[in-house]
Order: sequence, then C-alpha cells, then structure tokens
Amino acid sequence: MNETKDMNKLSRSDLIRCIPYWSLYLACGFVFYTGVSTPALLLCLISYLIRMFAITGFYHRYFSHKTFKTGRICQFFFAFLGAASGQRGPLWWAAHHRYHHRSSDRQGDVHSPVQHSFLWSHLFWFVADKNFVTHTDRVKDFARYPELKWLDRFDLVPPFLYALFILACGYLIEFFVNDSGVTAGQCLIWGFFISTILVHQFTFSVNSLAHIFGSRPFKTSDNSRNNAFVAFFTLGEGWHNNHHFYPSSTRQGFTLWQFDPTWWGLLLLEKAGLVSDLSPVPAHILAKRMSK
Repeated sequence: MNETKDMNKLSRSDLIRCIPYWSLYLACGFVFYTGVSTPALLLCLISYLIRMFAITGFYHRYFSHKTFKTGRICQFFFAFLGAASGQRGPLWWAAHHRYHHRSSDRQGDVHSPVQHSFLWSHLFWFVADKNFVTHTDRVKDFARYPELKWLDRFDLVPPFLYALFILACGYLIEFFVNDSGVTAGQCLIWGFFISTILVHQFTFSVNSLAHIFGSRPFKTSDNSRNNAFVAFFTLGEGWHNNHHFYPSSTRQGFTLWQFDPTWWGLLLLEKAGLVSDLSPVPAHILAKRMSK
C-alpha cells in the first residue's frame, strides 16, 4: 500500500529531470561490451573508496554535523569529491540530513522507511522533484562560501570532470599496461559508472536498511539501528543507532570492534594537519548503552 502510494508521488517531470541520474544505470550495461580486467576492478575499488570517504567523512560528519574543523581549501577539495559521486552539492546534502535528524522516522522525514515504502526511502525520494530544493536556511554556516554554492548550482560539473579524469587514467593504463587487455572505455565503465552506482546504493542503504535491520544498543526516539553489513560498505556509517544517539561524535564506531575506517582516515588527515578538533566519544555516552 505504502509503496504504491509513494510511487504515485513521482511525476513525469521527476523522471525527465533525472535522466542524467538514470543514465548512470543504463551506462553500466556497456560492461557487457567492454568486459573486465584486474586494473579496471582496482580502479573501481579505489574510485569507490575515495568518494565514499568524501561522503561519509565530509558530506556527513563535517558539513552535516560539524564534528571537526578544516581549512577552506580542504573543505572544497572533499566537497568536490563528494559532488563527483553524483549525490548533488554539499549544501543540498547537509540541509536534507540536518532536517532528517530533527524529524527522524516521523512525519516530514522524506526518506524514512517507517513513514514511506522501502524503495522510496532507499532511492526514489532522491529523484522526487519536491526534494531538489536546497534549503540554505538550514546550512547558513556553509552557505556563506560561494564555492560551495557553486557546487550546488552546477552539481553535474564535478561528476563530468571526474569521469574525464577516470577516462584519462584509463588511457594511461591502456598505454603502459597494454598486455593486460584493459581499455580506456573499460576503465570508464568500472571506475566511474559502476563505482558511482555502488557509492549511491550503499550510501542510500543507511537511510533504508539501517532504519529496519540491526541492533539498538542506545534508546532513541527513532528506529535507527547498528548494522555491521552497512558499516562495512560505507566505511563506518552503519553504526547508525550510535550516531543518532550522539551525532556530535566524529567517530561512529563507538568500540574498537566496530569497523569505522572513516574515523581512521580522518585521524590520518589530522596527523597531516589538514583537519583538527576531531570529536571522540565521551565516556558518559558509552556508559548509557542499553543493557541487553
């Protein structure tokens, strides 16, 4: 019932406006023409990890929650990488996420699987015309930067330039590793199109899967859950119940065994002097874990 109702919310203009987005999926079909090679798979993995880190570490933990500090150049660099994943600009992303925390799993939460169908919460909310607006009033702290507003205004530019970069890498690999069977087109399909779809699907799984399946060590007002499967593929974002209980922490895997490589990556950037003031998990927060 909810799924039919939600699908009816999609208008013809929604589907037309999202032609570039749906084209990503269609382009993946060319893999049957280009084939696969070890260099192409490695490029796919590296491209996935770089952009997933930009989404989890900066779009989420920095722009949405301000759990650490960084300079303007580093801020723009990772904002550009995040935009290159095809998830729109950092202001749009952070504005939606901040509102999600204010209304999580309640009426008004545009991607809650509690309020909507699974497919809507996982994907179709993203392509609905009514959700294209960037609510800059929710991100006034970052909306003052013209370069971030530019990324929001021209959000198709970073993915396009990134695709050209991957294609150039493909030509270099094809030239220098010409006995491996790799081609530039193959690298483009695996390193950009397939990698981008994977980043999307696993990022969106935090909205859907991590509000349905998993454990709840902390009592929250929503249905957020810790999901190790989601955490593995999103570099630590799957510890969603932890995050909703204490969103001010840069670290989302609250214990040593909770896989959170985004936190480790940010620690390395801190050592390099590129970020500062990372927010750890306070002891009094850990003490509030619900008894099993």
